[in-house]
Amino acid sequence: MTEQAAPHRFVGRTRELDALRADIARAGLDTLAGRPAPRSRVLLIAGRPGSGRSTLAAELARGVAADYPGGVHTARLSGPGGEAVPLERAVRDLLDALGVPPVAGAGPEHLAGELRAALAERSALLVLDDVTAPEQLLELVPESRDCLVVAVAEGPLKGVPDVRPCTLGGLEPAAALALIASYAGETRIACDPEATHVLAEECAGHPAALVLAGGWLAGHPQACVADAVRELRRKGDSTEGSAGRPSGPKALARAFRLVYESLPPSVAQLLRLLPLAPAGLVDAHSASALAGCTVAAARSTLADCAGQGLLREVPQPEQVSLAQYEVPGCLQPLLHGALEAAAGQEEVLLARARMLERYVRLLQSCRAVTEPAGSAVHTRLAGLPRALRFPSREAAAAWLRSRLPSLLAAARTAVADGELDTLARRLVAALSRALGAHRGEAEAAPEQYRLHELVLGVAERRGLVWEKAAALLNLGDLDLRAERPAEALGRYRGALAAAREARDPQPVGRALESVGAAYQELRDWGRAADWFGRALALRQTRGELADEARLRARLGAVHTYAGAWGWALREWRAAAAAHRRLGDVGGHARALGEVARVQQYAGYPLEAIRTCTRAMDVARLSGDTALRAAVQLRLADLVDEVGDPEAAELHRAAAGRLGEQVPEAAALPAAAAAAVAEREAERAGGPAPVAAAEPVAGPVAAHVSGPEGGPEAGPGAGPEAAPAAGSGAGSERVDGDAPGAGEGAPAPAPETVAEGPAEPVPPPAEVVEVVAEAAAGEAGEAASEEGPKAGPAPRPAAADL
Repeated sequence: MTEQAAPHRFVGRTRELDALRADIARAGLDTLAGRPAPRSRVLLIAGRPGSGRSTLAAELARGVAADYPGGVHTARLSGPGGEAVPLERAVRDLLDALGVPPVAGAGPEHLAGELRAALAERSALLVLDDVTAPEQLLELVPESRDCLVVAVAEGPLKGVPDVRPCTLGGLEPAAALALIASYAGETRIACDPEATHVLAEECAGHPAALVLAGGWLAGHPQACVADAVRELRRKGDSTEGSAGRPSGPKALARAFRLVYESLPPSVAQLLRLLPLAPAGLVDAHSASALAGCTVAAARSTLADCAGQGLLREVPQPEQVSLAQYEVPGCLQPLLHGALEAAAGQEEVLLARARMLERYVRLLQSCRAVTEPAGSAVHTRLAGLPRALRFPSREAAAAWLRSRLPSLLAAARTAVADGELDTLARRLVAALSRALGAHRGEAEAAPEQYRLHELVLGVAERRGLVWEKAAALLNLGDLDLRAERPAEALGRYRGALAAAREARDPQPVGRALESVGAAYQELRDWGRAADWFGRALALRQTRGELADEARLRARLGAVHTYAGAWGWALREWRAAAAAHRRLGDVGGHARALGEVARVQQYAGYPLEAIRTCTRAMDVARLSGDTALRAAVQLRLADLVDEVGDPEAAELHRAAAGRLGEQVPEAAALPAAAAAAVAEREAERAGGPAPVAAAEPVAGPVAAHVSGPEGGPEAGPGAGPEAAPAAGSGAGSERVDGDAPGAGEGAPAPAPETVAEGPAEPVPPPAEVVEVVAEAAAGEAGEAASEEGPKAGPAPRPAAADL
């Protein structure tokens, strides 16, 4: 349909480019006044959409990029419909371009501060396209004088100091002819230069109109330039606003009608549906879904439209096979007019539903390629059409990275519209899982936070309490990981209320545990123990032994923090018993190691040595060499504390030989330093912190075990302030803190174990026999298994237990 067009190139605007370059070197008002400039220099390019303002900014950036080693970074500050982009989204895009991971859930002020800090020591060039208000620009201008900001707007921006706009008009005749020739070819222009001059005048030198006129000639290889002039004048005589003839600036509107009305019906249908493409970005998959055609037909049609100036190709990674195109902003209102004139609401809704369903299937395929070969997911993946499958994990990751802006925009638009909520929720869930599979939970956290907020909006609008609870739990987990425990606590309380309304014990238990984790991060040990106890009571009533073992361990950690040694011993022993019943040998050994730790803190070194020796026996059965090394190092610390350094060195040597067998041995030096710091803290009179289990962030609309909003009691200051698991003693309740239906009754408190050092520390002579026997046995076993070693390996941290 279209002959091979010459590649697009920048033409004209030499005077404007020279003026902008001179403006960079010009001294600013602050410099002339003898003051240091407070922020970066700002250049403003002003012009109507379609005037070539963005192309001029890109050409200027290419020309001066070598002067800014920090790179050239672009952000668009308005959407396809002209609406302003929120500051938070623009800052996140710039931080991503700079390689700075933004904090999940952070507000716009915090993110803007991160951006200024990232640019403080860089010499970078920022191109801010489609600025709608001065406030948008001022929030993003770096404070570094080594950076440069090139802003693109429709007119002057009042309130931006020391900036002179470079206003764009029509192209000069020579540049206009060169732009037409870049699409229609030099031969036809040279054959009829007079008609080409007339065509440029009919387009009023408007760059976008000239591109469309050249594109029409490229799509009609048998037509001459005079034919284009005649058809263009005929479109100018047409009645404005009739079907298929959208209104707009005269030159651009006439050129658009010239191209649009000459298209085949199938191509015209696809073109007028392109405004539905999220973020103005479209590829063969989304176009085929919108138009209901094959991917191959959509690919050919998009390439033809790009050849006629209706689309701009976006650079893609090498691994992505399908090209991606952008709808020019100046054509968006014209295409919207064509869509409203030719398509009904039902057709538009159906096209959007097909597009969202295609995105869901692509995302499912993108995640499935990360699963092991031969799995059930891979079997289902083989049943998908070839066009929906990815050849490799790398290709899927590259596709996800390149399509992420349009995918996020599709999710936002679907949620805001409210007509396709089910598809919107499926899209958000599929995108969240794909991001987690390819990027990992930590790297994908900023995007997942926004996705969970979208799910929360849909759930609240539709009254879906189960989905609301899941979204609040996921948001709370991300807040907790971002060190915002107070915000996480509010999320978890809301999740608990929604879970109770849903009468589902699974999210109720998850929320109860999450509240305890939030209070633990706030160092409110009493409330943390109370909420963990409520979650434990619920799990016990349901017979969930694995959850009981985990909650016992969390309670033991909280009581250890609070210095309540008796309660801590009780919970760690109960955790060890639960792991033993589960057949979890490794968990049993770790829990016994923590029992020994608490006994050491409580002043029972002999009991701690015996318990740790027992933990060594259990760890040996697990076959976990790293665990054995960690337990043996704990035993070495205990022996060293009671005054037998020779036996301690034997244990450390045996642990070192075991540590050399595990891949994590490279991290042992830092762990050794942490262990030394831990012992110093113990000698200073306080217990070393026990590693607290963090809540696990699950996918959207999926429950994962974790915490909720808690009681209002004073912080635990010692054994009396830290209640037993499941007991409400020592924790004052406030309104809304009463256990909900199905949470179970609190477990009875056991008899208190003596928490002071009632048993005196035995002198070294009393322990030498026990210690020497254990050390000799372990050292002999390690030597017989591994042979002679060059020396002991660095110690892992005792918290590795």
